Amino acid sequence: MGLFDKVKGLVKGREKQINQGIDKVADVVESKIPDQHDAKVEQAAEKAKDFVDKLDDTK
Repeated sequence: MGLFDKVKGLVKGREKQINQGIDKVADVVESKIPDQHDAKVEQAAEKAKDFVDKLDDTK
């Protein structure tokens, strides 16, 4: 069992909670940095959520 398999096991069934956590972290980061970087933070958060969603699709 590799590291990737362990991560998939930890994520399974908790996707909604993880995505909410990603949103909360993005909100905190946005509050701490200049507004000009908000779009990049949102983009990174969306990519992270996409990765979490795709973990279940991989074999």
